[in-house]
Amino acid sequence: MELIPDLPESVARECLLRASYQQFPLMASVCKLWQREIRLSDFFRHRKASGHSQELVVLSQARVDPVKELGSGNKTIPTPVYRISVLELGTGLRSELPPVPGQSNGLPLFCRLASVGSDLVVLGGLDPVTWRTSDSVFVFSFLTSTWRIGNSMPGGPRSFFACASDSQRNVFVAGGHDEDKNAMMSALVYDVAEDRWAFLPDMGRERDECTAIFHAGKFHVIGGYATEEQGQFSKTAESFDVTTWRWSSQADEFLSSEMITWPPICAAGENGDVYACCRHDLMVMRDDTWHKVGNLPADVCNVSYVAVRRSGKLVVIGSARYGEPIVGYNWDMSNSRWVKLETHEKYEGHVQAGCFLEI
Repeated sequence: MELIPDLPESVARECLLRASYQQFPLMASVCKLWQREIRLSDFFRHRKASGHSQELVVLSQARVDPVKELGSGNKTIPTPVYRISVLELGTGLRSELPPVPGQSNGLPLFCRLASVGSDLVVLGGLDPVTWRTSDSVFVFSFLTSTWRIGNSMPGGPRSFFACASDSQRNVFVAGGHDEDKNAMMSALVYDVAEDRWAFLPDMGRERDECTAIFHAGKFHVIGGYATEEQGQFSKTAESFDVTTWRWSSQADEFLSSEMITWPPICAAGENGDVYACCRHDLMVMRDDTWHKVGNLPADVCNVSYVAVRRSGKLVVIGSARYGEPIVGYNWDMSNSRWVKLETHEKYEGHVQAGCFLEI
């Protein structure tokens, strides 16, 4: 059976490769042959290699609601409801994913986002009504535009943990704190395809409110603080090697003194560089040393999310300060220039988490 009648297979496949990700659910419903084609890992590999893939920034973002007037004439800001918004970096288009089933009050507060293949994974957070810690896992398929409920995170309640994915199959989780506010040193890995959790060996120290990136085959956990330190962020970092299934020796001076007073938002690039946004500075680590490469624009210096694009650009999402509208910028590594992304009033709400997806 032919992909498209009367067309050579190579031409028909090229037609499918050029489709927008938003058309994938419709394509999958056309016939089983198309459905099977777009589910192949080779389909996305060829899509990227041919330059037809789309870069998406996926955000846990508050809806922008009007300020309510009280009887006395005073104004009150309602508790924000968080949803998943999507920014297409190539076109600047923005959209909202269907709501998570059973989450009528919006996403869990401070949940974490990760991308694996064509799936988005939403992990943990706090119930927006009761503020109880959630161990929930929700997976959204961009192929079918549907949500499914994943197996809950094991090991007891955990919040403010670090999270990163290898983009292919697994999501890694480490640190955070339990319901008694005790910092944790345990770590987990979630196989999205198998819907299965496994425990990793413990880290070398407790790390509450740490950050993480997956880079060069390793899960790197950065900063955080132990229970007795309460907000005194550590300079240290440690890395889990997925090949040896072991944590490396702790890097005692991974962060500079300036960076631990304001925990950085980090991202890793395919060229081997690691970037960090800290206070008003954009920094890059080269040869185990942090170098400042530029100043962040004033209206984005309160950074919520940063990602490295394949095009040699950095995308930064943030605001001037908490409560101000969320904006975005591209930073071109070749000329160190900032270009502001188009703003949309509907998508200016506060951002709590994000992830990058190329599909």
